[in-house]
Amino acid sequence: MTDVVVDASALAALVFEEPEAAHVRRSLQGRVLYSTSLLDYELANTALKKLRRRPDDSAAILAALHMAGALTLRRETPDMVQVLALASATGLTAYDASYLWLARRLGAPLVTLDAQLARAAAVL
Repeated sequence: MTDVVVDASALAALVFEEPEAAHVRRSLQGRVLYSTSLLDYELANTALKKLRRRPDDSAAILAALHMAGALTLRRETPDMVQVLALASATGLTAYDASYLWLARRLGAPLVTLDAQLARAAAVL
């Protein structure tokens, strides 16, 4: 199996069944999934935004967040000094640069729906 790094934008699309979910599912199928330890906080923040916009959907949103926590995914703690250097060099946030850092460290492709992060990954 091939390793792949998945960021919060892609995983959120998958677990919250957003329109891009099928594309993300195909990109992750049969892969060993890696992400940063920041992923859980980002997914929780996405869930919070969804709860505020659609309080009547709270059961489904919480179930999706629970499902995300049950995924087999290897979480890595980023090297913040290297993440800061990447963020400075690319204009990314430190959060996004952490996924790029991990993809570079593993030599693995990055699955993201974030256009700026995807461009940075393609260049580096």
